[in-house]
Amino acid sequence: MKLFATATLFTLAAARAFAATADEWRSRSIYQIITDRFALPQGSKVDPSACNPLDQTWCGGTWSSIRENLDYIQDMGFTAIWISPVHHNIEEHTAYGDAYHGYWIDDISKLNPRFGTPDDLKALVKELHRRDMYIMVDIVVNNVVATTTKPDFSKFFFKDAADYHPYCPVEYGNPESEQQCWMGDEKVALVDVNTESDKVVQAYSTWITDFVKEYDIDGLRIDAAKHVRKDFWPGFCGAAGVFCIGEVFGDSIDTAASYQGPLDSVLNFPMYSALREAFAVPGDLNMTGLVSVFDQSKKAFSDLGLLGNFLENHDLPRWSNFSSDPQSKWNAMTFNFMSDGIPIVYYGQEQDFVGIHDPVNREPLWPSGYNKTGTVEVAAKLNQIRNHLIDKSDWLTQKAEIISYSKESLFLAKGYVITVLTNVGSPPANVSASMLNTGFQPYQQMIDIFTCKPIIVGSHGSLYIDYFKGGKPTVLVPEPYIRGTKICSSSDGTANALESKGRANGATRRFGTPRFFSSFIPETLVGLGALFAFLVWDGGKMMLL
Repeated sequence: MKLFATATLFTLAAARAFAATADEWRSRSIYQIITDRFALPQGSKVDPSACNPLDQTWCGGTWSSIRENLDYIQDMGFTAIWISPVHHNIEEHTAYGDAYHGYWIDDISKLNPRFGTPDDLKALVKELHRRDMYIMVDIVVNNVVATTTKPDFSKFFFKDAADYHPYCPVEYGNPESEQQCWMGDEKVALVDVNTESDKVVQAYSTWITDFVKEYDIDGLRIDAAKHVRKDFWPGFCGAAGVFCIGEVFGDSIDTAASYQGPLDSVLNFPMYSALREAFAVPGDLNMTGLVSVFDQSKKAFSDLGLLGNFLENHDLPRWSNFSSDPQSKWNAMTFNFMSDGIPIVYYGQEQDFVGIHDPVNREPLWPSGYNKTGTVEVAAKLNQIRNHLIDKSDWLTQKAEIISYSKESLFLAKGYVITVLTNVGSPPANVSASMLNTGFQPYQQMIDIFTCKPIIVGSHGSLYIDYFKGGKPTVLVPEPYIRGTKICSSSDGTANALESKGRANGATRRFGTPRFFSSFIPETLVGLGALFAFLVWDGGKMMLL
């Protein structure tokens, strides 16, 4: 019996080494990397100033150079990385440059020697796991790539023409065409794999099982997931045995939600678009649209806590390209970290890169000097509080709720934390955010994790934030939650007052508080049951009493 128990434990431990579940991923935050552009290897003779994204060629980043610079990522508090595809790409120089990004796969059975050896990839994974960090690898299943619509199939992993759908240009918006026809064009054709074929399905299942096990991979990001039939994914991801998150490009909530089930999760494109419309300066500043997407998503998705929250990626314009105000980005980032879901930051976002589209949104990171910018500090602080709340309380499993909003502000509650966001931007503004009946008791001391200054809950649980010095995000945590931590070292006390997986001592908040559209016009004040706030309207300024 003892020998059997020991063997069983060994088997479980070995399985865990290469199988991170969806529940294990929901607590992570992810830093996305294009391998070629993150860092140059130590001792590299490549001219650091020579990488021009418009050249669309290799700049010299490798798996080893990622490993050598993990401190930069971990110091910001990220607990996982997502790297661009690792498998063999076409070698031809095309009308759109070289395959530096890794997405132009021709043979999944081989690694891409441009980025290193199998031992280099294993060393990266080993170092990540030593740091208790996860690795997610981008996987291209839908297609291989050729420079003609009449390719030589013998060059590919699947070598028979029957293993591919016949050529037809894809008609976007037509689901059948999107799954059966070829993306790309006649210069760079994305040759669509026939995933209806039993032979292909079996080969893919065997390959992904072996790949995940051989390299100890923790998760997969699935490229172009909606271009493959939904019923392919359960078998494929089941064979992988790890968390699968898919790219379902587009703003349709229902379409995206239909892939959660076949896949563990999807990247939250509908929320990305809503955040852009709500916070980008200049922009529509449509906070109502954000609330609508939030509400619809709660009904449509089976598990919001597994969705990938992002503001940038390798296919989209950099946030700082279309929004000139850094605080707009900080507010949107804060939503992604403090709401439900897995926050993802695309490399260079923290350095405020401004590339408008592919290829200029794939800049080399090293010219930045890996500086400690304001956005780096915001990311680090958000990771710090999120990781702390996950470790010390049940915050992660609480459902986020938008409990109040106006055209300029939004109150987001998750557990005992209230996040107050605004789209007023950096310039001083004679605008404030206020809410009645937050659910907290009067005189409760809250700490803003960005300023480490206390904010006292007013009568009837009211909160008031002014933007006379600009519109920075506010994350309010009951003081006992961070007492004795390094989050705000000025916080009183030395002992951590959190009870494991419970509530903070001295923090009281009632759940289920109603939402109302808070306005700064006194004629539209709303009463909440028997609870009222009394206000003085003085020269356009609303004051809570």
